Amino acid sequence: MAGLTPVTRAWRPAVLVVAGLYFLVPLAASVVFTVDVPGRGPSFDAYTRIIGTEGFLTSLLLSLGLAAATIAVVLLLLVPAAVAVRLGAPRLRPVVEAVCSLPLVVPPIAFVAGIGTVLKWGPEHLSRTPLFQTFVALQDPGFPVVLVLAYAVMALPFAHRALDAGLRAVDVRTLVEAARSCGAGPVRALVTAVLPNLRGALMNAAFLTLALVLGEYTVAQLLGFRPFAVWIVNVSGSQAQMSVAVSVLSLLVTWVLLLVLAGAGGRTSGARRARTAKGTP
Repeated sequence: MAGLTPVTRAWRPAVLVVAGLYFLVPLAASVVFTVDVPGRGPSFDAYTRIIGTEGFLTSLLLSLGLAAATIAVVLLLLVPAAVAVRLGAPRLRPVVEAVCSLPLVVPPIAFVAGIGTVLKWGPEHLSRTPLFQTFVALQDPGFPVVLVLAYAVMALPFAHRALDAGLRAVDVRTLVEAARSCGAGPVRALVTAVLPNLRGALMNAAFLTLALVLGEYTVAQLLGFRPFAVWIVNVSGSQAQMSVAVSVLSLLVTWVLLLVLAGAGGRTSGARRARTAKGTP
């Protein structure tokens, strides 16, 4: 802080305090609402009743499964495309960035309306073709693949930003050329040379996608599915206190996952630096 002016040094703690209050005060109010029972005092019944509530585990497991599948789809689409653009066609980077940013300018209600129209059109016009079963499988309530596809599109802007920042921080071309000079093919060069150096960016993209899937409500509700976010809203109609408790727990779980990802990335980077210092690969 030696290079900071006195005004800057005075404002930095104030900004941090205001930002902390902005996030912590609503969270604290939510916690108080869930544990304060009028006439009885503090009670944790809202939290103890969550696991036994109908639909809790089913909706949570469904959201986690959708999140895992969405993360896999997003990374499988973006990582090869981003590396290929970086290596072979850098002039196309603005085009890829614009395409990945399109979900930000399309309202979710319009997006889900288009998906619903396609899902209704398919069975009506393809009932006598093999594609009919494909449309049925996409809408399986046990695991709606259509939600994975929709969430993958919605996560593109955030995941692309995270991966693009990671790619800018490393010399991808040098890494690939070094791996190819050692006899590695294109796929092996990507897996062994590039991906280990993008671990932090991959974790950031995965976390942003996870947060989006766990909190998304509009698309799932309008398509008639019931993942975790929809279950929370449905419960809030009759059990408001417990629904807030579930929201608090889901927020805490998200934070824990972020800390786990950050810790895993930090340990990996530290271990790699230690091996490099010792002269081992």
